Amino acid sequence: MDARSYKDIRTKSGHTYHTFVVPPTDASKPTLLLVHGFPSTAHDWRNQVAFFTKAGYGVVAPDLLGHGGSAKPSGLQNYAPSKICADLVDILDQVKAVRAVAIGHDWGSIVTSRLASYHPQRFVAFAFLAGGYYPLLAGFDVAAALAFNKQNFQSELFGYWVFLAEDGAKNVVDAHLESLLSIWYTSDPTLWKTVLSPTGALKAWLQADKKAPLASYITPEEKTRMLNEWRKTGLGTALNWYKVMATGLMSKDDEAVNKEKLALAHPVYFAACTRDYVCLAEPSARIVQNFCPRATVEMFDTGHWVQLEAPDKLNKSLLAWLEKAVGK
Repeated sequence: MDARSYKDIRTKSGHTYHTFVVPPTDASKPTLLLVHGFPSTAHDWRNQVAFFTKAGYGVVAPDLLGHGGSAKPSGLQNYAPSKICADLVDILDQVKAVRAVAIGHDWGSIVTSRLASYHPQRFVAFAFLAGGYYPLLAGFDVAAALAFNKQNFQSELFGYWVFLAEDGAKNVVDAHLESLLSIWYTSDPTLWKTVLSPTGALKAWLQADKKAPLASYITPEEKTRMLNEWRKTGLGTALNWYKVMATGLMSKDDEAVNKEKLALAHPVYFAACTRDYVCLAEPSARIVQNFCPRATVEMFDTGHWVQLEAPDKLNKSLLAWLEKAVGK
């Protein structure tokens, strides 16, 4: 991604977002707002940026709050999804992106869900990768969710959240960044069943400084780039996204969601990843189909990082959906 296309955009909240911005070269095409998750930056969208800018689409891809080159406030309230969404809409307004499609991955899928909740008029369509549409998280409780998952899916799924939300997690994570990188971007997604899903397993993995085999899309150069970036400031503020869930802030923030309008009238795309053992494909697809009557669901034989693992297939699928949903 061309460094010259990055802008540091200060939002009304006072936070600065390091944002990749390319306007559409075809006036008939919308701008894609690409919303990443943990422990990513906008750089994880590099394959989509190259493909869609060449096709004439605009792209706005920020490093989210707490990540990369963007602001890293310590106060947890700054990471409330409603505030993040307000910042992202502000960024779109500042770069004069009139027609926009929000595309989220991982935590970005939760943010994209709330963009649909709070700012539906600002977008013409929504897409979710790996993590699906989250209609409402008011009342969400981590312990109750882990127990439900264990009973219904024979796995806690999100057990690693408990550790990453602990006050001492930053020190462990920052002392074992290569270990964390290897398990997050591993070539063996089945490891997530035993390292991420059970409560306590990730902490033990990191403290033992274990290493998983890396996926082929993480080249030696890419690995070095990521570790160098993380070592500048550590990943402490990025962990605030987990604290938002674990402390109940997400639940409280979601009380503002209109419970009468949980169904999305917009065109929706969902890339379900059949070898993602945390964001399960089938249950996520059912939620999308139940709440999104204009949904297109595509199954990908990949782990969590579909945009990196199968970029050509994903890009072509997204393009076909975009042309049908919002026009060529």
